[in-house]
Amino acid sequence: MKKNRTALIIALILVVIAIVVIISKSGNSTFKKSDMAFAVKDTASVTKIFLADKKNRSILLERMPDGEWRFNKEYKVRPSGVKMILETVNKLVPKAPVPISAHNNIIAQMAAASVKVEIYQMVYRINLFDKIKLFPHEKLTKTYYVGSATADNMGTFMLMEGSDYPFIVHMLGFRGFVGPRYSVYAKDWRDHTVFNTKLADIKSVIIEIPKEPENSFRVDAIGDDFKLTRLVDGSVVNGYDTLKLLNFMTAFADLRFESLMDEYVEPRKKDSIIHSTPYNIITLIDMQGDTSQAITFARPNEKQAMDTQGNMYVSDVDRLYALVNDKRDFVMLQFFVFDRVIRPLSYFEIREAINY
Repeated sequence: MKKNRTALIIALILVVIAIVVIISKSGNSTFKKSDMAFAVKDTASVTKIFLADKKNRSILLERMPDGEWRFNKEYKVRPSGVKMILETVNKLVPKAPVPISAHNNIIAQMAAASVKVEIYQMVYRINLFDKIKLFPHEKLTKTYYVGSATADNMGTFMLMEGSDYPFIVHMLGFRGFVGPRYSVYAKDWRDHTVFNTKLADIKSVIIEIPKEPENSFRVDAIGDDFKLTRLVDGSVVNGYDTLKLLNFMTAFADLRFESLMDEYVEPRKKDSIIHSTPYNIITLIDMQGDTSQAITFARPNEKQAMDTQGNMYVSDVDRLYALVNDKRDFVMLQFFVFDRVIRPLSYFEIREAINY
């Protein structure tokens, strides 16, 4: 009798366990954890991020051995862009699965227009409690698709590769949708640096003003002093304003262009501009002998701005066109930024007072 009772109790327990398992499986467990694991916890281990859309546009962001990020193996990534994408992949949180009623529609939309995201990380073949890490290697750890924004613009549709269930995803601490953060356009990732050389690393600076050759000059660092030379005849300028020249030289530590212009200026107009007489040519040679250069060109006064006397300016007084990065990039510069280095020789010369 006792044995039968024990057997009955055990059978009932097994039945209850089976019912619990069935109920749990028939509920929300349709979704696996991997279906919604969009976030990357350890962004320090991320080595590559590959982005591609349905129109064959793609961006490959890579962390170099020195810690610098480059994209498409050629250009520097702007630091704020790196910070943004790593912060985004770290803080993704699924809010809810896409409603059944909208499932097929969202899947169709993502099949037509979405960005594929591949994230590569440095992982270890042996990792004991994050204390003993052996045999590091790069591995593709996540692949997912980023679709459009939700109707309220407060979430983004995302789908893990291999999953049938898209999710509405948002980013912790951010109001809005994250789709634009996964841009496949080069202009959104390019570092805008033109000159980034500290005073101690500058060997020479040459300023050529084709329309005013008498104002073209060269500055050479000689120990803790400078040598200022006229380009027109090679003569040395002995009387110059030391503070003005020091401010000029220190300005090369951080000069950036405003925007890439290749997409906005038609080829014929661009060709006409770059074959015109430059406004000036700025050349910097560092202590290692590496050269950076900006060839600038005046912009038309399209806004028809006037001076205080009502006279129309000949050209734009706010911005310049320029060729930078070994003439590969056609960009826009702001006078507000570059005024510190767009200086004629006469700006530095000390004129003796005339006694009457």
